[in-house]
Amino acid sequence: MISNKVKSLFATAAAAVFATSVAVMDVPAVSVSGNQVLFGGQAKSLAGNSFFWSNTGWGQERFYTAETVRWLKSDFKASIVRASMGVDDEGGYLEDASNKTRIETVVDAAIAEDLYVIIDWHSHHAEDYRAESIAFFEEMARKYGNNNHVIYEIYNEPLQISWSNTIKPYAEAVIGAIRAIDPDNLIIVGTPSWSQDVDAASNDPITSYSNIAYTLHFYAGTHQQWLRDKATTAMNNGIALFATEWGTVDADGDGAVNRSETNAWMDFFKQNNISHANWVISDKAEGSSLVNPNAPVSGWSSSDLTESGNFVRDIVRNWGA
Repeated sequence: MISNKVKSLFATAAAAVFATSVAVMDVPAVSVSGNQVLFGGQAKSLAGNSFFWSNTGWGQERFYTAETVRWLKSDFKASIVRASMGVDDEGGYLEDASNKTRIETVVDAAIAEDLYVIIDWHSHHAEDYRAESIAFFEEMARKYGNNNHVIYEIYNEPLQISWSNTIKPYAEAVIGAIRAIDPDNLIIVGTPSWSQDVDAASNDPITSYSNIAYTLHFYAGTHQQWLRDKATTAMNNGIALFATEWGTVDADGDGAVNRSETNAWMDFFKQNNISHANWVISDKAEGSSLVNPNAPVSGWSSSDLTESGNFVRDIVRNWGA
C-alpha cells in the first residue's frame, strides 16, 4: 500500500512535469509557409519591443531584467520581445561573456510570461565571427530548442555586402548547426544594407532548410515607400519577412517622430501579416528611446515614456485588437 506521503510526492512530481509541458506548449509553434510566418498554423503578426545592445558599460543593459519583460507583457500587451546581444563591439559578448547571461535572463522571463522571444546576434560583421556564432547558437538551441517561444536571429544588420557570396554562406553554416539540434524553430536571417535589401535575398533564397524568414528593418524618417516596394517584391518572390527592428524616427536612431510614415508601415505590416519589434528599450537621450533618462526598468507612466514611447505603446497595445 502506498503511503499518503509517497502519493503526495508522486502528485507533486506529476504536477511539475505537467507545468513544464504547459510552459513549453503555451505558445503555438512558429512555421513558414510561402511568404507567410504562421503561428499555430495561422497567418497573423506579433507586435512587441526590442532591447538595446546588451554591451557592458553602454548603459542600457540595466533593462535586461525579468521586471522589464513582465511590464511589457502586462502594460504594453506585447506578444514578442527581442534580446539584442552585442557581439564584437566594446563590451560585447566576445569581450564579456556576461552578455549571454543578460540574454538568458530575458529569454527565461519571456518563456515564463508566454511571450515569443528573439535571440539576436546583434552584429554588423557576423560573417567575421562564424565560428563564435555557431558555438553560441548551438548552446542556445540545446538550452531552448524545445520551447516554441524561441526564435533565432542569426545576423542583425549586414552592411552593404553581397547576399549570395557572403551573407548566405554564413547563414547556411549557422542554420545547419542549429538545425542539427533544433529542427523546427523559426530562424531569421539578416539581409544586405542594414537589412533593407530583402529583394536581393528573395532572388537567391535559402532552400536547404525550412522555417526561414528574412529580416526587414525600417526607420520611418528615412525608409518610406521605396522600402515597402522592396518588401513587396521580396514577398512576391516567395520569401517571408520579419521586422525584428523598426523605429519611429530617422535611421540614426534620433530625430523627430514621423507618425504618418510609421502608420503607413503599420498598415503595411497588418495587411501582410509581418511581425515586428520596435527599437528601442532605452533611456538614452535620443528620439528612438522608449523611456526618458533615468526612468525605472518597469512600471512606466506616460511621463516616463518619450513621445516615441507613448506612440509605440499605443501601437503595441492595440495590435491584436
